[in-house]
Amino acid sequence: MPRSQVVPLTPGALEDAVVAAGGTVPVEQSEAWDDFDRAMPGREPAGRYVWLLDGEPRAVIALTRLRGRGFTYLWAKHGPVWLVEDTPDVEAGLRRALTSSLRAAEPAAAFVRLHARHGAADLHELLQSVTFDRTVVLDLAGAGDADTLLASMKKRGRRDVRKAGRNADLVFADETGMTDEAFAELYALLEETGERDGFGIAPMSQYTTMLSSLGPDHARLFTVRHADTRPLCWGIVAVGQGEATYYYAASSGEGRRSGAPDLLVWEMAKQLQAEGVARFDLMGIDSDRAPGLRGVRDFKTKFSEEIVEVPGAWDVVLRPARYRALVAALRAKRSATAAVRSLRSRLRR
Repeated sequence: MPRSQVVPLTPGALEDAVVAAGGTVPVEQSEAWDDFDRAMPGREPAGRYVWLLDGEPRAVIALTRLRGRGFTYLWAKHGPVWLVEDTPDVEAGLRRALTSSLRAAEPAAAFVRLHARHGAADLHELLQSVTFDRTVVLDLAGAGDADTLLASMKKRGRRDVRKAGRNADLVFADETGMTDEAFAELYALLEETGERDGFGIAPMSQYTTMLSSLGPDHARLFTVRHADTRPLCWGIVAVGQGEATYYYAASSGEGRRSGAPDLLVWEMAKQLQAEGVARFDLMGIDSDRAPGLRGVRDFKTKFSEEIVEVPGAWDVVLRPARYRALVAALRAKRSATAAVRSLRSRLRR
């Protein structure tokens, strides 16, 4: 029987292993992300590991330890990073070795959240949060130049980008390095976006901490403003080894009507391409697992013909009794919340 083990890695070894295998390290699995984890309350790096099968490295993974209200869990965001093909059996083998190791090393953790391409009985839907398993990726390297990139877009994408580009009132800028105080003006757009589109947002400190802790090499802030300097939309982009991800975005109603988000994506893509970024991930569209992302599909798919399937996130149980208690508690909380909403709705009639 093959010998399967998970072994801690020394600093730099995860990146070295991935590069040696011809891959790239997602920024969330890089050591740069540790600074963000350390800067956020309730989060901290929880180590890096390699999975060995008969002494040969098969995958590497970086973990973050998160402490919620009454529970702790581990999160391998965009991990593991595979050094071999991630077949169903290979994925399952890693999870068996990893959970065995973590049950001993992380006694407080109820579960570990990680990504997997293939469904399995030990993979559970996320207790909280939303994942995606389809996304839109702009091939900046394959396009070669901005003209080819524009030509690769759908007809409506080219039309909307050109229309926005002709609007002299729209001004694109790289505002990386903005102070926290100045970001408050942009955060107001995120509040408007969340209220309009029906999603929750994090405190402002999460976005400013991401920018400051990752620094300009790994986190960028781009805006489109009206010519009178009013912000119309903005985006935060995380940058790793030749890859960029459109992490957060916000826009005002006026900005949407003027085409500012179209100009923003186009100008970000051009700038990232000029800086040598090979791939620009627009970060998630709808699927059977993520029907709530349907609203962004039409916008994102006009920039590329290609929809890419990616491994979604799943929860893997480490402490069954503790995990069952969490599931029951969250179910009760959601039922109570729904009851309160129903009561408020009846009282308004």
